[in-house]
Amino acid sequence: MSKPFRQPAAPSVEEALKGQDVAVLIPCYNEAITIAKVVKDFRAALPLADIYVYDNNSTDDTAAIAAEAGAIVRHEPRQGKGNVVRQMFREIEARYYLMVDGDDTYPAESAPDLLRPLAADEADMTVGDRISNGSYGQENERPFHGFGNNLVRWMIKRMYGYGFEDVMTGYRAMSRAFVKTAPIVSEGFQIETEISIHAVDKRWRVCDVPIVYRDRPEGSESKLSTVGDGLLVLRAIASLFKDYKPLAFFGLVALLFLLLGLATGLPVVWEYFDTGIVTKLPSAVLAVALVLFGALSFTAGLILDTVAKSTRKLWELDVYAAYEAGELLDETKGHS
Repeated sequence: MSKPFRQPAAPSVEEALKGQDVAVLIPCYNEAITIAKVVKDFRAALPLADIYVYDNNSTDDTAAIAAEAGAIVRHEPRQGKGNVVRQMFREIEARYYLMVDGDDTYPAESAPDLLRPLAADEADMTVGDRISNGSYGQENERPFHGFGNNLVRWMIKRMYGYGFEDVMTGYRAMSRAFVKTAPIVSEGFQIETEISIHAVDKRWRVCDVPIVYRDRPEGSESKLSTVGDGLLVLRAIASLFKDYKPLAFFGLVALLFLLLGLATGLPVVWEYFDTGIVTKLPSAVLAVALVLFGALSFTAGLILDTVAKSTRKLWELDVYAAYEAGELLDETKGHS
């Protein structure tokens, strides 16, 4: 007989807001100018938290400065923010995870606000929203970044029915079960989009928390390429849409082929009814081929939809296992 499920005992809300059982995750690449302030600010905001800085092949003194400031420093040799976040999620054990960039653009004093819905069991992920209060538009000096954020928000809303206030924010808090069952496949800056889509596709409880954004201090440079990374984000959205909603994805492809087939074949059909002969044989062959491609695409969507539903069921079992592992971890801590 399987062990009955029990929700793991959690620290009180007040303890969690001080950082009890909280891991602050800071992925870093060449943030020597700002990392000491970020670590110290989060230490002041969450005095009981463990603060981890993962250095991603920095060529400056980021790692040494972070260690001197009191952070637990680890190194990730595979370049890219997605690779860093994946390793963080694998290695670090905590009840609550607060992820933030090391560029000092996000206020540490908002950390308790992000953690409160998790500690109160009202959310599984909270998102630091820079958009709704206008601070991102005022502080951000890269207007195309705002356009890209709005485009991604619109696409996710159309595909999944959930409207994030801020999809691309690097400031968010997550529960242990969310982190330990998140299938991270992105290598770079697509990671925020991937986490957001995973949250809405798997129906996790998401809460937007307004924060005051500030632009990078003088001398600190963004590593995000507006065009290059923007295209990677769009490709990631299409790929995840195909994986998570294959029937909708291949259904749209099938509809496109069908419309092309009709546009190509209708003149042939009209000619046949008018004259009784078909003179546009290549068009007739192309129309049949396009309709067949559409039928094959729809069939592929049906098959992959069954696979996706089976995968979702297995993922639900993984969530239960993550809760059970959290319970065992609590018992181990209790006896230590």
